[in-house]
Amino acid sequence: MSRLRRMPRRRSYDQYCAAARALDAVGDRWTLLIVRELLAGPRRYTDLHADLPGVSTDVLASRLKDMERDELATRRRLPPPAAAYVYALTERGRRLLPVLAALAEWGAPALDERLPTDAVRAHWFAVPLLRALSGPLDAAGILDAAERVVEVRLDEGVFHVRLGNGGAAPDDGRPVYGDGPAPRPDACLTLDADTCRALGAGALTVADGVRDGRIEVTGEGTVAKVLRGG
Repeated sequence: MSRLRRMPRRRSYDQYCAAARALDAVGDRWTLLIVRELLAGPRRYTDLHADLPGVSTDVLASRLKDMERDELATRRRLPPPAAAYVYALTERGRRLLPVLAALAEWGAPALDERLPTDAVRAHWFAVPLLRALSGPLDAAGILDAAERVVEVRLDEGVFHVRLGNGGAAPDDGRPVYGDGPAPRPDACLTLDADTCRALGAGALTVADGVRDGRIEVTGEGTVAKVLRGG
């Protein structure tokens, strides 16, 4: 039997429907979570595997190949001295950000209880936070001129989100968020995971969280002032 015949047939809903066509590309288990990780920028296979607990190496490799085939991601080799391969989202892949944000908002009520078996990474809160943080900054008219970076500090870890261009996030291929501290953040938020979840679900604003003593905002510039509700 030839290698071609041994390859599994690509699964499809075989429906002339935009939603079905989209699910043909991203409906497989793990695909959208890989997109979530790659919104932080190019990542090595080993880094993706570490931040996707529960995925097997075979499944991750298969999903990444599917994403390359569907032009959602690309694989490239970094120049020396790194000399490692990384995966990055294409423009088509980055356009899945609103899909992930909507799914996160819809799924937020299911986070009321953290199960003992639940893995957690601080940066998993990044995508749900984009709208909560960009809303007041956009309303204040300070997202049009330049990118704004907000660092978020949780007990589970630190991450930062990048906001700009008058929208939820940069649209020119820059990372939407990053794991770890930001080099020069415009503001820093310190809060717990439950408060972060409430922000992402739209059940709480940053200003209300500051007023209630659930969020500490540090920073001297306009971004910090707006987030404090000033």
